[in-house]
Amino acid sequence: MQPDQNRAPGMLTIDQLRAAVEDGSIDTVILAFPDPYGKLMGKRLDASYFLTDVARGAHACDYLFTIDMEMEPVPGYQFSNWESGYGDVHLAPDLPTLRRLSWLDRTALVLCDAQLDPSHEPVTVAPRSILRKQLERLRAHGFEAMAGSELEYFLYRTSYLDAARNDYRNLAEVGWYREDYTLLQMSRTEDLNGAFRRRLAASGVPVESTKGEFGKNQHELNIRFAPILEMADRHLLLKQAVKEISDQLGCSATFMAKPYAGEAGSSAHLHVSLWTTVEGDLTNAFPGNANLSGIACSDTFRWFLGGWMSYVPELMVCYAPTVNAYKRFEAGSWAPTALAWSPDNRTAGFRVVGAGPRLRIECRIPGADINPYLAYAAVIASGLAGIDQRIEPPPAHIGDVYAAADIQPLPATLEEAVSNFSTSGLARAAFGADVVEHYSHFYATEAQAFRNAVTDWERTRYFERI
Repeated sequence: MQPDQNRAPGMLTIDQLRAAVEDGSIDTVILAFPDPYGKLMGKRLDASYFLTDVARGAHACDYLFTIDMEMEPVPGYQFSNWESGYGDVHLAPDLPTLRRLSWLDRTALVLCDAQLDPSHEPVTVAPRSILRKQLERLRAHGFEAMAGSELEYFLYRTSYLDAARNDYRNLAEVGWYREDYTLLQMSRTEDLNGAFRRRLAASGVPVESTKGEFGKNQHELNIRFAPILEMADRHLLLKQAVKEISDQLGCSATFMAKPYAGEAGSSAHLHVSLWTTVEGDLTNAFPGNANLSGIACSDTFRWFLGGWMSYVPELMVCYAPTVNAYKRFEAGSWAPTALAWSPDNRTAGFRVVGAGPRLRIECRIPGADINPYLAYAAVIASGLAGIDQRIEPPPAHIGDVYAAADIQPLPATLEEAVSNFSTSGLARAAFGADVVEHYSHFYATEAQAFRNAVTDWERTRYFERI
């Protein structure tokens, strides 16, 4: 069965899926959707059953939008709770996302939108719904958004099961020195990174490259840019593939923002540009005749950058959603510490790269632990506010941003970010009050869980000597 010429390898139409089911090469279809943490959840369907009524989809318990990392139901949510009986949501397959998963035997996957049952209205607090709403607002302004995620992760020759049994200590390293661009070290992990590239490329996720990163055992995988909703989908499929392939090979990978003190953290740099239709062709709206610190750009570019930067403090939870995320922001760590932009400067939170049709904004603030749907929704909401309000960006910072003393620092803790988000007028206007209240409670619950925890650091410091 050959894929359509205009579709990436591995993508399937319903007719192609039906043919694969008939010849026995596919017998399982995964219905998947992102939860608030940015994990793929769902169920496996017999492929023949899926084909009997592809529009019907399936159901899942609505508590999946109100649980913590341990899958404990958390009280205090309006959307779903014990009083309402924890009912169902409808999983509506988004059929253009249907693809063969090359790393799983005889398996296809389709991403779903969560809908209320029986009305089939979008679940407003579902991450995919939140991004779709911002895309509707963006299109009302005459724009489409293109994006690319760069994801970093740490690799180990210890299985997930053994890592858990050893409390994630003494993991077998894949390298023993920093390997940023070092081909010798990278060759030692080609059994893993090569598998990631090949399997993703064969599963409808076009890949650019893998490389060693600055941290010991750290790597980066870049996938090709795409429309922003498709990129968010690819972002989660990348993480799923890396984890599942590592698991199959008896290894493990982590997308924690900061796995170890004293080591570089893992980022999810977001590259974004706006596009508009000119004489029937989709054209990058960022290039123009204005000169902004040597960048030939449009008013749209300036105002979008200005708005994106201006609202980072209010939407920081979308870029740094965990307690661990804030430990990544250290001077000299390649992660930003302050709100600055600069042309091609890796010490700045916003780095402008490319020129002409390739002109784009790279945000270096997010860590690898983001939920991409929420992060990209925040980008659009703040950028559109910049366009509507004609917000000018601050002057470009030339030089080492880490050494600058007069630039606004990023929020320092998840608690601070939650407080900013819960009182944000922009968040309520763009996302809706129900979404703000839902995710304020979600992130506050995460912060409270850490405050209640007793850490290894505390035992080592206080057990005997206090």
